[in-house]
Amino acid sequence: MNILVCMKQVPDTMDVKLSGDYTLERQFVAQVMNPADESALELGLALRDAHGGTVTAITMGPERAETMLREALSRGADRGVLLTSPAFAGADTLVTAKCLAAAARKLNGFDLILCGRRAADGETGQVGPMLASMLRCACVVNATGAAVEGETLIAEQLTEDGVVTWKAGLPALVTLCEWSYRLRLPSIAGLRAAARAEITRLSPGDIGMEGKCGLAASPTRVVHVSPRPLGLRPCRKLPLQDVLAALEERGVLP
Repeated sequence: MNILVCMKQVPDTMDVKLSGDYTLERQFVAQVMNPADESALELGLALRDAHGGTVTAITMGPERAETMLREALSRGADRGVLLTSPAFAGADTLVTAKCLAAAARKLNGFDLILCGRRAADGETGQVGPMLASMLRCACVVNATGAAVEGETLIAEQLTEDGVVTWKAGLPALVTLCEWSYRLRLPSIAGLRAAARAEITRLSPGDIGMEGKCGLAASPTRVVHVSPRPLGLRPCRKLPLQDVLAALEERGVLP
């Protein structure tokens, strides 16, 4: 089974600044592996260990994102792929999904694609489902666990009402919730192998996206941000009967 794990390097702080075009300033901030992507990577490694095959870790970002890929390699991934070029900068979720889909096709496709359900620096949760749509494969979002039996994916999806179990044929895509799986520690041999490993680099031209990526090609962008009000929201502590009376007055209660 060939598994693709889509990953992102995110700022290791809540104190981030915006550039003039309202994209995040990342140059002088420490970067870490996105927490939800840790679950995706560990699931991919566990499925590879159980069924054989390969795990490819892929990310789109600047050259420094190579460090995250080497971390994935040290923990057991078989291959690292870095989509890197100034032309990729500022891509919104749609263009990011298009670039990842083009890269997946360039790499000859995969049986299973795993992503974190959201990035800590964006919180949109859009890239995974859009990628599945572009690759025309089944998709389960907000999963807390998954397994493969033969050619069938079995995934548990976290919903507001509990957990729903889905079955789908492969190929498929799953987005994982944070902390669903604890990422294994790197071994000494893994660290040494990761330091020597060759990272595959792909440019927009390599994946057929030249002139179709980055901020200029993105149909959406941030045009305004407002600071969150400081302090606590004004609240009053009331006896239960006063709360019920207020709700009844507003027509909320029958």
